[in-house]
Amino acid sequence: MTSSDSLDTLESLQADLAELIERLPNLKHQQLIQQALSTILRLAGNEIDRLDWKILSASLADMERGFELFYTYRHVRKVTIFGSARLSPETPEYQIAVDFARDISQLGFMVMTGGGGGIMQAGNEGAGRENSFGLNIQLPFEQEANPFIEGDPKLIHFKYFFTRKLFLLKESDAVALFPGGFGTQDEAFECMTLSQTGKFGPVPVVLIDSPGGDYWRSWSEYINQKLVKTGLVSPEDPSLYTITDNLSVACKAITGFFQVYHSSRYVGDRLVIRLKTELSPAEVEQLNDNFSDILVKGRIETSQALPQEGQDETSQLPRLLLYFNQRDLGRLYQLIAAINKMGTTSAEVKAHPELK
Repeated sequence: MTSSDSLDTLESLQADLAELIERLPNLKHQQLIQQALSTILRLAGNEIDRLDWKILSASLADMERGFELFYTYRHVRKVTIFGSARLSPETPEYQIAVDFARDISQLGFMVMTGGGGGIMQAGNEGAGRENSFGLNIQLPFEQEANPFIEGDPKLIHFKYFFTRKLFLLKESDAVALFPGGFGTQDEAFECMTLSQTGKFGPVPVVLIDSPGGDYWRSWSEYINQKLVKTGLVSPEDPSLYTITDNLSVACKAITGFFQVYHSSRYVGDRLVIRLKTELSPAEVEQLNDNFSDILVKGRIETSQALPQEGQDETSQLPRLLLYFNQRDLGRLYQLIAAINKMGTTSAEVKAHPELK
């Protein structure tokens, strides 16, 4: 770049920043935009390495691509599929992944994979290009995208694994894991860790064996014997996931999770659970009787949208409010399961669990 090009770029940046600052008071998320700009300014005033700036710049570029793509599809629920990249189309694990992706996409969900081969390819093949995302990774030895997502505008090439995994989880409303190696085990345990600590979800996590297979059943035996029985995890933590070799069960674990439950967030120190339909006073009383152990104080109460949720797209949905202890996440998943057996959901809502 010549000095003239550099000067033109700087002048263009100055003009863009001046325009942004002028518009900032009227922007929808002006407070958060201001915080992001302030962070950049503070970093610019400190001594940090050139490599740090390269990491920051490339990470923001990764996230820019992800944010722009997924915003268009924000109202459709998505299922992330993890599994081995080494399994060939002739294996039963590959075929059940194809069948699962086809079944769940026919229910209205979209499918996200890492965009590569093996189980990732099976997911994109089963869902079809129209219902697929591929979140590939740039590697020195060039991990190519599989032919079922190659060239599609919903294929993104990320520079970093951590930004790629951020979107594979951030944008997912459910996770389906098939047999795989170290990478799949890492993804399985990260899902469990983030779910257990409340940093991810709540979303359904389904571990799917091939028919008659015991990959995840053996994994579950290890969890029960070495973690649950020794007190290293809570007895309720296996409620964070479902293990099955039956695709009907796998799909029901996902669609049933969103039967009455819609989503949740924290407002201050209260957990707000958004519902697709109101619960009766008797049903709320039943929840209080069965789940008072996870409350720091008070009771589970019904509510409409809180004042702090004024810009929330779900503001028309009924809510439950509770002072959740933020520790017993396995019990929270049990609470959601109980909620999904309550209420009177309309036929239209039941028919479209994929809609946010």
